[in-house]
Amino acid sequence: MSPTHDFWSTLILLLLILDPFGNMPVFLALTRPLPPRRKAWVTLRESVIAYVVLLAFMAGGRGFMHLLGLRQAALQVAGGVILLLVSIKMIFSSSETMFGDQPWREPLIFPLAVPLLAGPSALAAVLLLSSASEAALWLRVAALTVALCLTAALLLVAEQLFHWLGDAVMRAMEKLMGLIVSAVAVNMLLEGARSYFLRH
Repeated sequence: MSPTHDFWSTLILLLLILDPFGNMPVFLALTRPLPPRRKAWVTLRESVIAYVVLLAFMAGGRGFMHLLGLRQAALQVAGGVILLLVSIKMIFSSSETMFGDQPWREPLIFPLAVPLLAGPSALAAVLLLSSASEAALWLRVAALTVALCLTAALLLVAEQLFHWLGDAVMRAMEKLMGLIVSAVAVNMLLEGARSYFLRH
């Protein structure tokens, strides 16, 4: 796989997992009481926190797997299962009810940075990406940086997007992204199973 292809495939995968369109209803519900300038600051702060968390998992992924004695095939299957569950939620559930029963307070780390952006599926994905090839780690770090920047930019204009496109279009885009994520999840499961059985 060429470096350019590796970068773009990683970037697209991370954007699908971060799911900025699907997270917009939750983001708007959690930040609605904030004034615009404070809302922008909170968005940037939480995006940086999520980036640091994901970067730590990506940088320390190989060492973490070695410490626990995990094989790449096992992580591929586990990541595929998590992504499949995430895709099912994206397709069939309503994202705005995720934290709707909790009293409002200004988000700090939870729930915007973790688990909305740096959630279990994103952590599993970057851990898997870090274990695939150490030589291309810098490409994956670059893809993660671009993905978080794009996600933060979309969240900053979330209200305008909802005004222009409407809730129905935004939900349709989330369903489409969920279908793509489900295909990625199945592919990860098949690759993990193939890797495991070829070694046995």
